[in-house]
Amino acid sequence: MLLRKLTLRHFRNVGFATLEFAGRQQFLVGANGQGKTNLLEAAGFITALRSFRTTDSRLLISHGQHTGAIGCSLEHERFRETALTIKVRHDGKEVWHDQERLTKLGEFIGRFPTVVFSSQDLQFVRGTPVQRRRWLDGTFAAMDADYLRALQVYARALAARNALLRSGGGTAVEFTAFEQQMAPAGAWLIAARRAGLEELALQIRALYAKLCDESEPAGLEYVPNFGEASAEALLARLESGRERDRQMRSTLAGPHRDDFQFTVRHTAARDFASEGQQRSLVLALRLAQAAWFHERSGVRPVLLADDVLGELDPGRRRRFWAAVDPDSQVIATGTHLPDAEMGAWQVFEVSEGQFKAIA
Repeated sequence: MLLRKLTLRHFRNVGFATLEFAGRQQFLVGANGQGKTNLLEAAGFITALRSFRTTDSRLLISHGQHTGAIGCSLEHERFRETALTIKVRHDGKEVWHDQERLTKLGEFIGRFPTVVFSSQDLQFVRGTPVQRRRWLDGTFAAMDADYLRALQVYARALAARNALLRSGGGTAVEFTAFEQQMAPAGAWLIAARRAGLEELALQIRALYAKLCDESEPAGLEYVPNFGEASAEALLARLESGRERDRQMRSTLAGPHRDDFQFTVRHTAARDFASEGQQRSLVLALRLAQAAWFHERSGVRPVLLADDVLGELDPGRRRRFWAAVDPDSQVIATGTHLPDAEMGAWQVFEVSEGQFKAIA
């Protein structure tokens, strides 16, 4: 997939902008806080109607406006030349694909894959399980409508069960009703996460070897809160844990408490890996995500690199570019122009939400 034209209106600090892209490498250059990341955020929004920076889409709308909009023209493996329009309002989102309005997220996800490389990705190693689960669910749901449905069913039933626990009330019949929804959806999520992370782990091991020294084996391990992918077993755990959960006023068992971890040389990367090793791990994760998206959808994702290339030493930077799919489009940002060795770029200067083509 190639993004050929991107139009923003009332999106973050961008009042109005239209950028036309030629070739496979675009670079947005400018000081911090000018709007470079906002454009990548808009481009990444087309994958699953979610931002890589915030969970509240209302924050994407320019101050004082009621609606923000993203318009895209793309060259696409399945749809050829195609157009996409997304409107973000305070009360929801509206999506049009080639003049057809899409009313269900399941009709949209997986069509327009992008992968964001961000300096914040180090939090996948250093941060909280919540951050890692958000990435995990966003990645798997972006390619699998069944995963999205199971996640939604589980989340709704979990919220209702937790509300009962916080109220201090709830009958056995009420708890059973919600747990019988949670158990099959939760078991499905556990199985899907285990299989998906195993696939990604194989990719990460190979990609990390390209970015670093092959003598340092890297890994990705699923850390389930409840390891058995059985609806019956999960239902039994929920039932047996009711009294403990009542005391804690929260559901303590289930895939909503899952995690995953990186390893280097068979030790936890969070505790023992150097910063360079950790950066290589998250780059390998993003490259693996891009390859996984391509395999699952048949569509080559657009790669969005938000001010990450300048943080790499020259050797690691060269190895990163050698590992990138040469047929992928890359849209990158930075405060300085990229080195000549990184190839020819179409360059846009960014200042106060304005974009000017300079090369």
